[in-house]
Amino acid sequence: MTPMRALQETLAAEHAAVYVYALLGGRLSASEHPGPAILLRDAYDAHLERRDRLRGVIAGLGDTPEPAAPAYRVDAEDRSPASLLRIGRLTEERCAAVYAQLVAASTGSRRRWAIEALSDSAVRALGLGAPAAAYPGLPEL
Repeated sequence: MTPMRALQETLAAEHAAVYVYALLGGRLSASEHPGPAILLRDAYDAHLERRDRLRGVIAGLGDTPEPAAPAYRVDAEDRSPASLLRIGRLTEERCAAVYAQLVAASTGSRRRWAIEALSDSAVRALGLGAPAAAYPGLPEL
């Protein structure tokens, strides 16, 4: 995979993550479930920042950042905190997978940043109930 393709795919995953966390946050009462609401808000903020950074990197390299889709399919009819956190966990696992690809396709400071983002998604997934994995983002290993 080329470095630009990896950046664009990572941006696409971040667009989806921002959408998912905005949707999940809107389906959870922060006053009734403050702990899960904080987890969802922190994830939203992290993915928003990474999405914006990726847009800047791609544009800075002379390419056009892929736009977000108009909408994403999210099965969030069950508004229980457990269900919403499960969706967040799956989102983090997907982001870890694209960041693993970006790590493989990058060098230098971009690679260090991708490792940090991969680590953040892996730790966030753990906080949302995922089992520990030896190689986050690479379940085949």
